Amino acid sequence: MQTPLPDTPPQPPMNRRRWLAWTLASVALGASGVAAWRQFGPRQAPVPTSINEVPERWWTHAFAQPGQDSTRTLQSFRGQPLLINLWATWCPPCIEEMPLLDAFYRQNAAKGWQTVGIAVDKPEAVERFLQRTPVQFPVLLAGNRLGMELAADLGNTARGLPFSLLLDARGQPLEAHTGQLDLPRLLKWHQRAFS
Repeated sequence: MQTPLPDTPPQPPMNRRRWLAWTLASVALGASGVAAWRQFGPRQAPVPTSINEVPERWWTHAFAQPGQDSTRTLQSFRGQPLLINLWATWCPPCIEEMPLLDAFYRQNAAKGWQTVGIAVDKPEAVERFLQRTPVQFPVLLAGNRLGMELAADLGNTARGLPFSLLLDARGQPLEAHTGQLDLPRLLKWHQRAFS
């Protein structure tokens, strides 16, 4: 007759132990990533303090327009509040905010709200994007090098995208933001631009 073996608690399989260790390490790594993002992530861009910080060359520069032979200057937007949005097709937050910017523009254009998108990108990429995702507001082409120079001159020294700058009707800087815009911020900016 065989003697029964004493009951021993089952040992977790080795794969389960590795999975648990991997999960704990992932959680710790994720938490440290969130902490680093909060410490070093995008910040509110400094607002230029005077019109002198928006160099005259940007008001008079002839920007190409996607799919057109014509050019346009920022000078043509003076006289009403203007939201300048620097973006690129390779920038996910830029693409995510585009429908909101377009809807806000369409809703407020008749009241004097202006938006211009300045693409920091290749013309072909911008044209392809706008064919798939058309917008009502004007889009100008700056290219990578020129677009990054413009970003820095407008107060975005980190040269992050998307970058938005709100100017009053005289061209004076009111607000700046690096990162994706949301509706509450746009509403606040609209109120400030027309107050």
